[in-house]
Amino acid sequence: MKPLISVVCAAALLGGLAGCAEREQVVVYKQGAYQGKADTKPWDNESFAGDKGQWEAAIKARNQSQNEYRRISG
Repeated sequence: MKPLISVVCAAALLGGLAGCAEREQVVVYKQGAYQGKADTKPWDNESFAGDKGQWEAAIKARNQSQNEYRRISG
């Protein structure tokens, strides 16, 4: 029983000490340079193959199906 208690106490002590070892988290910025992920255009995917006109037509069609006035009166 005593070895079990000492092991549990040692594990708790090591866990507590590990929580105190947090390193400072500072981001280093480079002036004038964007360091994030490069974004692509919404129409630049396999569905539209880079065709902006086809993408715009699909958006307009989707918006018309969400138009409540047109949906009810039609």
